[in-house]
Amino acid sequence: MKTLQFFLFVCLFIGFNNSASAQAKKAETFDVSGNCGMCKSNIEKAAKAAGATYAVWDVEAKKLSVKYGKNTSVAKIQQKIAAAGYDNAGAKASDESYNKLHGCCQYERVLKAEIKTVGGDNACASPDASCCK
Repeated sequence: MKTLQFFLFVCLFIGFNNSASAQAKKAETFDVSGNCGMCKSNIEKAAKAAGATYAVWDVEAKKLSVKYGKNTSVAKIQQKIAAAGYDNAGAKASDESYNKLHGCCQYERVLKAEIKTVGGDNACASPDASCCK
């Protein structure tokens, strides 16, 4: 009888512990620039170094799916990936870290124009407009 009680207690403890840790994990998917399998390895490695428990980068879609716990955040993961040389949805890689990438990993960097508001409701309609420089 005591063995049965002990067994039930252990099963309940394991079940409770697994459900508590599963609830603490968060999942995100965001864009990360890159080109090849070497990029995939570097991006996933950087995400895991920042605390992600799961990181898979889709080469075709250029999207990284991560899972992480309370000890990190998506912003920290994005910063670590940028430090590795890869622009992403939350952080831009420095020119220095980008230039350190292998030649096949140097993706085409896209500059996004910033639209600035001038005089209230008037916004620049074109990134070539003088107010946007």
